[in-house]
Amino acid sequence: MNFLRGVMGGQPAGPQPTGAETIQKLCDRVASSTLLEDRRDAVRALKSLSKKYRLDVGTQAMEHLVHILQTDRSDSDILGYALDTLYNIICNDEEEEQDESEGAAAPVPASGKHKSVPDESAQKQAEDMGVLFTDKFIQDPENVTLLLALLEEFDFHVRWPGVKLLTALLKNQCSQVQGVILVSPMGVSRLMDLLADSREVIRNDGLLLLQQLTKGNAAIQKIVAFESAFERLLDIITEEGSSDGGIVVEDCLLLLVNLLKNNSSNQNFFKEGSYIQKMKPWFEVGDDNSGWSAQKVTNLHLMLQLVRVMVSPVNPPGATSSCQRSMFQCGLLQQLCTILMATGVPADILTETINTVSEVIRGSQINQDYFASVNAPSNPPRPAIVVLLMSMVNERQPFVLRCAVLYCFQCFLYRNQKGQGEIVSTLLPSTIDTNSISAGQLLCGGLFSADSLSNWCAAVALAHALQDNLQQKEQLLRVQLATSMGKPPVSLLQQCTNILSQGDKISRRGSKAQTRVGLLMLLCTWINSCPIAVTHFLHNQDNIPFLTGQISENLGEEERLVQGLCALLLGICIYYNDNSLENYSKEKLKQLIEKRIGKENFVEKLGFITKHELYSRAAQRPQPTFPSQEHMLFDHEFTKLVKDLEGVITKAVHKSSEEEKKEEEVKKTLEQHDSIVTQYKELIREQDAQIQELREQVGTLAARSDTLETTVTQQQAQILQHKDQYNILKLKLGKGEPPGGGQGGGQGGGQCEGVPPMNGPQMEVLLLREELEELWTRHTLLQSQLEERDTLVNTLGSEALSPETSAGSEHSELTQELEVLKDQVQTQAAEISRLQTERQDLLQRAEAASSARVSSDEGSAAVAELESRLAAQTTETERLKEEVRVLAEGRAGQDQQLASSGSTAAILQAEKSRLETELLESRREQDDLLMLLADQDQKITCLRGRLRDLGETIDDEDDLDPRDPSEEEEEEDD
Repeated sequence: MNFLRGVMGGQPAGPQPTGAETIQKLCDRVASSTLLEDRRDAVRALKSLSKKYRLDVGTQAMEHLVHILQTDRSDSDILGYALDTLYNIICNDEEEEQDESEGAAAPVPASGKHKSVPDESAQKQAEDMGVLFTDKFIQDPENVTLLLALLEEFDFHVRWPGVKLLTALLKNQCSQVQGVILVSPMGVSRLMDLLADSREVIRNDGLLLLQQLTKGNAAIQKIVAFESAFERLLDIITEEGSSDGGIVVEDCLLLLVNLLKNNSSNQNFFKEGSYIQKMKPWFEVGDDNSGWSAQKVTNLHLMLQLVRVMVSPVNPPGATSSCQRSMFQCGLLQQLCTILMATGVPADILTETINTVSEVIRGSQINQDYFASVNAPSNPPRPAIVVLLMSMVNERQPFVLRCAVLYCFQCFLYRNQKGQGEIVSTLLPSTIDTNSISAGQLLCGGLFSADSLSNWCAAVALAHALQDNLQQKEQLLRVQLATSMGKPPVSLLQQCTNILSQGDKISRRGSKAQTRVGLLMLLCTWINSCPIAVTHFLHNQDNIPFLTGQISENLGEEERLVQGLCALLLGICIYYNDNSLENYSKEKLKQLIEKRIGKENFVEKLGFITKHELYSRAAQRPQPTFPSQEHMLFDHEFTKLVKDLEGVITKAVHKSSEEEKKEEEVKKTLEQHDSIVTQYKELIREQDAQIQELREQVGTLAARSDTLETTVTQQQAQILQHKDQYNILKLKLGKGEPPGGGQGGGQGGGQCEGVPPMNGPQMEVLLLREELEELWTRHTLLQSQLEERDTLVNTLGSEALSPETSAGSEHSELTQELEVLKDQVQTQAAEISRLQTERQDLLQRAEAASSARVSSDEGSAAVAELESRLAAQTTETERLKEEVRVLAEGRAGQDQQLASSGSTAAILQAEKSRLETELLESRREQDDLLMLLADQDQKITCLRGRLRDLGETIDDEDDLDPRDPSEEEEEEDD
């Protein structure tokens, strides 16, 4: 401890040890001390020296510090000191050092030029040192695993430095640390738990850690996403105030961009989880947009970038279109358009919003249609497209804003033939409105203005209105322009070629080459795949000489690109020439190239386009992003056109007339062959359809065959059964059994052998069937009526009970009679059911007998027997009907008797109630009289007593009360 006091505080006697010696002694103390307090003090001392003597501490103490992390897990203080020390020697950031030394630091010189180089070299040296110590630490992967385990400690002094240390390791050696964390069990899940920490410092540093962890590793990005990262991050953004939040919102947005960018799986998960809908409130801006803070601008910029990540053109087309559809359905696109047309929005946010809207509508017809309907809040209202084009052709607008508007216009027309037609229609004579500014007028104005950037942007925009749309290319040939007073109008195509041929008169401001490149790209796109436009172009006698003259000249480096584009334009005139003009047929143009230019020279000049340094940059992505106006030469879609045409034009120029004839013959042969093949394909399709139809018919017939086979099998089984029944019936008839026992046999014989058709039995069977159904219906009705009357009798019986013996005995007799009637009816019902069953059997046998054809005598005898049985059954049925009728009449009489007895019982009951009421009233009156008599007796007794007291003599006491006591008792008894 004395040694530590000397190191940390007091002035030791004698010479002071150097920093390296002090660190060596501290490391020995950490390694050899048995007391935890000594080791803790030594590690604390190493922490204090780790910034000043970073190299020495990192070289000598790292192994001891890692050992502390492994062995002293129970003490949070020593763990915190060790982690802080490791962070100081691995981290390259100097922020903490600067914060600590701010008060004592010397003022910075006015001119920092002399310190810039040493600062850069020192920073580079510090970064190298951090990478060196990081490599040493992660040389053993168990160290990273140990650090992940320490992050589970809830103690602030352990968890926070652990988070910072792991972040520093990821900054220095990202891929190696990512690999260790990826294979560590629950490694990513432990880090995701940091977002749920209630201490904001740890949560915020956890965001920084996850930012470093998810850089460039799709596997970790997927794991983090499926650990509910999207939901947690969006909740944090909402809690912090969305776009009005602080640096925490920015960190969350950066992490979301890391998780979604170039990761189609996470993008699909984000969309399927309905998280796009939660982004809409971010872009709700008020009417007063003044005073935007720098942090709000940064946050909103990242939010727009996150939307662009979801709909980026580099994403799979299916995923992009799905996200575009979701953004329109949830109203996100509408919210972005509101920002687009709002006032007071900062310029960089407006530019990024335009780029975002561009990619949201790119290739989506429904989104493009909505954008075409958006109007700016002006008086009178103008379409948003027109307002944006006004900014594009205005040279006073910022360069990046004009590029963004051009990109928006390109995305609006991308695969949108409807929009292309609307733009071109604003240039046609029949649709021009002189009272309002249209998109076509703005494009023409920009195309022929004095600003070269406006020329280029308008030419590219108009080329996109013609991209892959033959109809609009032909329609644009109708556009006429009035050049000056007194001169006839010229076509737009002719005016473009006239400007090209004027040379130095093209532009007074900007690059002359930029204007010429823009016009040549427009002409190449216009006449490509359009023989009519090629004919119109060749019809001008000055165009071909101008092109050949430009190609054949030996110009400087700046004009080589123009020569290449002229060669491309001339090659398109050859390739898509329909030979309608004799002087400019394919053969004549090739001869002209061979004489004036040379085929090899022509191909060489054509190759200047793809060899240009800006060509490859423009071919990488659709958005026109240029560092300056001078680099703005190529359009992305035009690079695709050049790639498609360069090879075919080279072949077309090198072909001779004979080769062309042979090629035309081969082409015609191929066309004939193709037509024959098409005919055969149609025939094969028809035959396939017929075969399919026949197969379906075969399947249907097979199913019907199976059904019929099943039916035949069932019928055969029934026939065998009937044969057996018929044999049994023959045996029974041979033994002379009564007809009632041979019903089954007779039916079986009739079914098997068959009987001649007889109309009489059939009619009788039908009549019997109808009568039986009617009888059963009546029986059901009688049964229901009987049940209702039983219920009524039971009710009356319970109400009609009276003390009179005669009424009770009569009711009991009626009840017994009703029970007897019930038994009889049930017996008759059972008999009717049995007869109905037998009747049904007879009907079935009669039907079988009528449908079968039996020519034998036995069949006739069976039919006669059946007829006799039917007659017997009919007689029995009539008898039963009569019995049921008699029973019903008797039941009706009994019901009447029961009703009369019930009424008598009710009268007696009423009389009894009246008598009881009178008796109660008389008893009540008698009680009142008794009470009066008792009062009178008491008064008489009092008066007698008073008379005696006064001396009066009472001779006969009985005179006052002439009643005898026995009579009173009799009255009381009464």
